[in-house]
Amino acid sequence: MKYLRWLLFPFSIVYGLVVIIRNWFYDTGLFKSHKFELPVICIGNLEVGGAGKSPMTEYLVHLLKDTDKTAILSRGYGRNTQGFLIATETTSAADVGDEPSQFKHKFKDVTVAVCEDRVAGINRLKTDHALIILDDAFQHRAVKPGFSILLFDYYHLQQTHLLLPAGNLREPFSGRWRADVMMVTKCPPGITEQQLTECYDRIEPLNWQPLFFSSINYQPLQDLEGKPVNYVIDHDTTVFLLTGIANPKPLVLHLKNYTTQLIHHNYPDHHQFSLKNITKLAGEFAACSAQKKIIITTEKDAQRLGVHGLTAAVAQLPVWVMPIGVKFLNNGQQQFNHSVINYVREHTKHN
Repeated sequence: MKYLRWLLFPFSIVYGLVVIIRNWFYDTGLFKSHKFELPVICIGNLEVGGAGKSPMTEYLVHLLKDTDKTAILSRGYGRNTQGFLIATETTSAADVGDEPSQFKHKFKDVTVAVCEDRVAGINRLKTDHALIILDDAFQHRAVKPGFSILLFDYYHLQQTHLLLPAGNLREPFSGRWRADVMMVTKCPPGITEQQLTECYDRIEPLNWQPLFFSSINYQPLQDLEGKPVNYVIDHDTTVFLLTGIANPKPLVLHLKNYTTQLIHHNYPDHHQFSLKNITKLAGEFAACSAQKKIIITTEKDAQRLGVHGLTAAVAQLPVWVMPIGVKFLNNGQQQFNHSVINYVREHTKHN
């Protein structure tokens, strides 16, 4: 697979030229970027796949929702619907996508909407909301956000950065300089000063671009309804891990701190679980002779387990969810919060 990607390098050059020209058109005003009067915060990354955008979105909602009427706007990747749609408590991942479904189940008093055209989506939301958070919209240049947060997965940062299809970059690495704030996510426990310096040297933020570091904050297990469960994972526990996310490595490493008996059912990012997938999992789980055994999945994957056709099969299994959050390193949380809140306050006051 590695060598196949290098064979695709000529196509990456063509792709890169197209992206560079497109960005130049937006930078020079030949293509219009729409600005809005209300605060618009964009969360994104340069690569295909996860860099912790969902936990960061949730962090911002916790930070701002009590003082500003907040809406989350997402593309709704993987949904079976089209156009503008507002999620409800009964909306499934098939309707709005797994991440928006997750947001709505966690924040019932926050508007969660999906729309491929973010400009149209903002126009539908701006009248009734004081703040809009754009999930995964850094490359959506038709919107000019007031505040952009760009995330980098620590485990991918030191790798060779190639554009699609040879690599995973959606746009050249120089695109990072459009961001207002940058953050290296998923840092390993006990990260050293040398490793932090290597990240700085790799990203080379501009003088006015603060660079923060965070790790994953693994939270207590919950059931599929979001209720806490009382269970202790130890070396006698066999864990069946079900994931369909871009980078399950940090979760695997975390669980291996507690048990070496790990059976990973690993699927591609945003994988639409089938009855065959669940039947296979159920069969292996039933055949396992361990006295202590559980099934763990992620919050995002749990949304795709709740679609019609799977609920009956999933209900027969002890599937538990491991939520995650953002843990700031080097006492950066206060400065980060101040940057975000100050933007929202100043922008609201100015308008």
